[in-house]
Amino acid sequence: MQHIISILLENEAGALSRVAGLFSARGYNIESLTVAPTEDASLSRMTLVTRGSDTVVEQITKQLNKLVEVVKLVDLTEGQHIERELLLVKVEATADTRAQIRDLAEIFHGRIVDVGETTCTVELTGMGEKLDAFLQTLRSTNIVEVVRSGVSGIARGRKALRT
Repeated sequence: MQHIISILLENEAGALSRVAGLFSARGYNIESLTVAPTEDASLSRMTLVTRGSDTVVEQITKQLNKLVEVVKLVDLTEGQHIERELLLVKVEATADTRAQIRDLAEIFHGRIVDVGETTCTVELTGMGEKLDAFLQTLRSTNIVEVVRSGVSGIARGRKALRT
């Protein structure tokens, strides 16, 4: 089962490396990872996605909590949450195919953010399944490059990850 773990950790050199090292040392895989400073410059929020049984994820969270830099963490998949991912996809585009690409982007609530002589780049946000479906619709188009941000997530309602 997929788990989205949100971690509040001290914003200092090596913190990301220690979290990643914990995963690799135990043979766990990180499917996606995002990190950025929070409203408090001394803290960063890390969101990582991993797969495993509830027992494995419980072990992961126990090990993460032992790291000095980790202030607090929560498995967002245990409750109601909002998750989003950013996709940038560059496709080959001619004068004849640009309208088709624009229409597809609009259907998925995306937007064209760059147009070149032979390419255009579409920006799309949403759940991973939505982004996968958009890429699937582009299969007849020559995709030049795909960049995905990984999942960012937040609990719904008043529940918050705070110190």
